[in-house]
Amino acid sequence: MSDGSHVPVNIEGFDLANPPEGFAEDPFPYYDALLRDAPVLPQPDGSLLVCRHAELDRIYRDTTLFSSDKKRVFAPKYGAGSPLFEHHTTSLVFSDPPLHTRVRKIMTSALTPRAIARMEPGLIETVDHLLNAMAGRDKVDLIDDFAASIPIQIIGNLLDVPMEERAPLRDWSLAILGALEPALSEAQLAAGHRAVGEFKAYLQDLIARRRANPGDLETDVLTRLIRGEGADGTLSEIELIQNCIFILNAGHETTTNLIGNGLALLNDHPGQKQRLLEEPELIKPAVEEMLRFRSPNQLGNRETTAEAEVGGVRVPAGTNLHLVIGAANRDPEVFNNSESFDITRTPNRHLAFAGGPHVCVGLTLARLEGKIAIERLLHRFPDYHLLPGRVPGGRIRFRGYATLPAELG
Repeated sequence: MSDGSHVPVNIEGFDLANPPEGFAEDPFPYYDALLRDAPVLPQPDGSLLVCRHAELDRIYRDTTLFSSDKKRVFAPKYGAGSPLFEHHTTSLVFSDPPLHTRVRKIMTSALTPRAIARMEPGLIETVDHLLNAMAGRDKVDLIDDFAASIPIQIIGNLLDVPMEERAPLRDWSLAILGALEPALSEAQLAAGHRAVGEFKAYLQDLIARRRANPGDLETDVLTRLIRGEGADGTLSEIELIQNCIFILNAGHETTTNLIGNGLALLNDHPGQKQRLLEEPELIKPAVEEMLRFRSPNQLGNRETTAEAEVGGVRVPAGTNLHLVIGAANRDPEVFNNSESFDITRTPNRHLAFAGGPHVCVGLTLARLEGKIAIERLLHRFPDYHLLPGRVPGGRIRFRGYATLPAELG
């Protein structure tokens, strides 16, 4: 697969809502050209692409001037009051204080270092079970058989979703997050609305059961969300449901992509793979470089609340900003040899988890999942290699693979 390095492209008239052919498969030549020639690029719909690391870092930190609330943007996209509109304007990632503060406080209290340390034995058991199931097979799919199965089990455990009820979670997640793409077909829109409706109905039943039989507040995030953190922290029923959907979706899609992208990168850079085999203690910086080089989430958004300056451009209030994480993580002003995949890179100030008050609440858990999944597969099957037929996810916002056929060696 191309790194997108040194490939000339034309960014004149570049439109994220109608991207050039091949952009979803290999956006990196465009990112490089944008960084060089148009780090702040107006779009036909009045929005702006913002690509430089320094600008993204500043925007993430200023929640007063740059809002995460998407009601104005999502109403025409999904239909005001529609299932997707309700979900994406109520969940943590697209909300401002006070909702964001209340929900994040509850989630953070449930994802302490001690709580995550308690999850590690179960995570290792899940990974080893999947590795055992793949052993001896002529051909495996490192997405379906491995990467996608890990976060579903971990987040399912976090909310204590019964094992026999987890089968629909992945498809619901893919449909709901797929609706965040810059441009949608009618089929994608319909699938997203349907998934929110089905997921919501399921959670209403699960929440009712949990209210009747609360779980352990130390380990069950759903019980913790139901209880809240006192009167000021209690969530409404809609806030509770939609943020449970958010936890399952965010924890699934991005971690699946981290693991799949990481395994593909090691396959495609055999020198780096060999070094990691020889120096397994490099797994932590290796995971950080995987997050930088092929960020699972390539785009973020903010909206200006007042007139602002972004990269030397005056921007009116109410402007939608597309924060191009995948470009910022290749910014040569921050990363030496930014087009090179280097598992020893340090420092590594990537923005794969965003930043500021909205920095990903599950980043420690995601890092742990990526570390354990990749190091244990590499230890068990050091000769694994990908086969022809890998299928990219085909999306712009979330970067990963739909299929990664492999032999384990």
